[in-house]
Amino acid sequence: MSIAASGAPAAGNRWVAEARAMLALAWPMVLTNLGQTAMTTTDVMMMGRLGADQLAAGTLGSSLYFGPMIFGLGLISACSPMIAAEVGRKRHSVRDVRRTVRQAMWVALFVVVPLWVLLWHAEPILLALGQEPRLAATAASYVRALQWAALPFYWYVVLRSFMSALERPGWALGIVAFAVAFNAGANWCLMYGNLGFPALGVAGSGIATTLSSVLMFIGLGAIVSIERRFRRYHLFGRFWRADWPRFRALLRLGLPIGGILVFEVSIFNAAAFLMGLIDAVSLAAHAIALQIASVAFMVPMGLGQAATVRVGRAFGARSIDGIALSGWTALAMGVGFMSLTALAMLTLPRLFIGAFIDLDAPENAEVVATAVLFLSFAALFQVFDGAQAVASGMLRGIHDTTVPMVFAAIGYWGVGLPLGITLAFGLGVKGAGIWIGLSGGLAVVAVLLIARWLRRERILARVLRPR
Repeated sequence: MSIAASGAPAAGNRWVAEARAMLALAWPMVLTNLGQTAMTTTDVMMMGRLGADQLAAGTLGSSLYFGPMIFGLGLISACSPMIAAEVGRKRHSVRDVRRTVRQAMWVALFVVVPLWVLLWHAEPILLALGQEPRLAATAASYVRALQWAALPFYWYVVLRSFMSALERPGWALGIVAFAVAFNAGANWCLMYGNLGFPALGVAGSGIATTLSSVLMFIGLGAIVSIERRFRRYHLFGRFWRADWPRFRALLRLGLPIGGILVFEVSIFNAAAFLMGLIDAVSLAAHAIALQIASVAFMVPMGLGQAATVRVGRAFGARSIDGIALSGWTALAMGVGFMSLTALAMLTLPRLFIGAFIDLDAPENAEVVATAVLFLSFAALFQVFDGAQAVASGMLRGIHDTTVPMVFAAIGYWGVGLPLGITLAFGLGVKGAGIWIGLSGGLAVVAVLLIARWLRRERILARVLRPR
């Protein structure tokens, strides 16, 4: 019997080949995500040098911004599985890919106007949520500068999704690397008043992020217009031409994705607001711990994006074996990585925290101690966070988004938030109770999403398997 006929080595080779293909697609996405997070991390680090109050105000502002912004991001994210499925059905498809990209950019236009109106009123919103007036005023100045980053960032994400679905994600990585350096320099000038610029504090950080987002979109726009593999799609030609059937298709798939992201991000935003009700120390420590966890999260997030593409292309090709192989490979890689980051957070917390705040300054001692405590709880949910991120991307690849949205609502707002509030305020555990609630919510969502994948996998095996 030959090696191929025996089955086992051939199956092993398939898993290894898929892991390599997944990693080849995912690593530029992971680094791109890390680059985008590096801009936010740079903002937080530089705000920390302005003082705990400025850091707390910036955290409130970013929490208010990212909640509604992430909903629009979910809407336009629907273009990735749609393009992947189309390429899977017809490898050299041009017209349908172009239709999806253009209408995703239209969706971004439609969603960003109400977003701008909402964020312009950041200060009264924060006051209504019970935040301190001085923190609310400072946070509002940051949000009013930051909100204009939304549209160019949305359009950048559409173009990045287009490149990723064609399995050419490297260009986005190069653009983000440049943007990270630009954002750091702009922060240094505009926040602290260097090189003759006015010292604008946290508002300067918002301006720097907006300028960086504009550069990111212009950079990818130039590449898709010039580079040989992309220019044949003519993505910007007749941009004004409506395509309502494709627009509605994006909304049908994207609305639940937006809902999933809102439920997930909003519970972390709610956690920040709850920390603000405890004290400024808890809020500042929460910002540091959450930023460290967010950096680690970029890896399973990138694997989830790669899973959407790989699973989506297999789905378009009606290959049940390809769907299963891509999905389970991505999940194993994501959970494995997050297990390692959990260990690092438990054993080296001060090393990570020291990147954000001076560990030796006496006035920071309470913030550092609280951040160490919070980071221990962040380590506990790393595996669950990685599992839910990848599983969500797997389900997105087979265009399954509505039920996962319900699961997100149940896990985050039905379990996580009530548990956190009860522990923090009802039982007096304070900030640690909020982090325990976050961990519990993530665990519930991860289990439900994996169970959903198993069920959908069985259904697709019956529907797609040749008879």
